[in-house]
Amino acid sequence: MKTTWHHTTLLVLAITLHNIPEGLAVGVMFGAAANGMDPAAFTTAIALAIGIGIQNFPEGIAVAMPLRRQGVSRWKSFWFGQLSAIVEPVAGVIGAVAVIYMEPLLPFALAFAAGAMIYVVVEEVIPETQRDKYTDVAVLGFIGGFLVMMILDVALG
Repeated sequence: MKTTWHHTTLLVLAITLHNIPEGLAVGVMFGAAANGMDPAAFTTAIALAIGIGIQNFPEGIAVAMPLRRQGVSRWKSFWFGQLSAIVEPVAGVIGAVAVIYMEPLLPFALAFAAGAMIYVVVEEVIPETQRDKYTDVAVLGFIGGFLVMMILDVALG
């Protein structure tokens, strides 16, 4: 679908929208832990929250840097990067409440969140990392992030 929106606007919206299922995933995990569904759910929820929190730093930068390149001030670029994640805690609360009341939907909610995150990374984030001259750094960052998540998974899960 063609749009007249600027590429930067689409990237900011994509990252903001993908924060919704991330928040839902964390909320669902904490809701499952609070509901006593799985003894290891609290540890898993903490690992997921830490992992998503860590990867939110480069996402904020991915929002701020294109804005900065367009001439937006440092302060505004920084705050737009921060605000792109404001939907995450709201979605987290919704996810926690939803899982407590709708336990049978838990696998579907987690699958939706995972699918949305994978889609955005493959469709928007990876191509964006290959636009500049620092493609090797972007790939190494991707590998580093994957390693951190695997270490968190093994250490906490």
